[in-house]
Amino acid sequence: MQYLHTMVRVADLDASLRFYCDLLGLKEVRRKENEKGRFTLVFLAAPEDEERSREQKAPEVELTYNWAPETYTGGRNFGHLAYRVDDLYALCQHLMDNGVTINRPPRDGHMAFVRSPDGISVELLQKGDALPAQEPWASMENTGSW
Repeated sequence: MQYLHTMVRVADLDASLRFYCDLLGLKEVRRKENEKGRFTLVFLAAPEDEERSREQKAPEVELTYNWAPETYTGGRNFGHLAYRVDDLYALCQHLMDNGVTINRPPRDGHMAFVRSPDGISVELLQKGDALPAQEPWASMENTGSW
């Protein structure tokens, strides 16, 4: 068995690409437009998985954009996406500076949660050992659900 991808339906492809690519740092590895089915698939990979994704089409996140407008609810039902990051505090600050709510701040220097524009929960895990606790994260409360 081999993990291939997680599919996430998105309501606004541009907003989702900004979140996943511009802010989180994922890379678009391929895109499929299906005129007959009226949808677009965009496959994303983490930078350290990009080469493997291009060769094996895995591991990836598949953004599915249906051209007919739909409202999606219950994104938390499937769980969450998880990414290991080089500097948890720096990424959380970058996300916060760009208007992303840190739902579960990295108080422990190890883990944080944010949500995509479509309400998908994304877990961010510090690579290696947890970072030493530091403000403003150490005393920051949770916001919303994660």
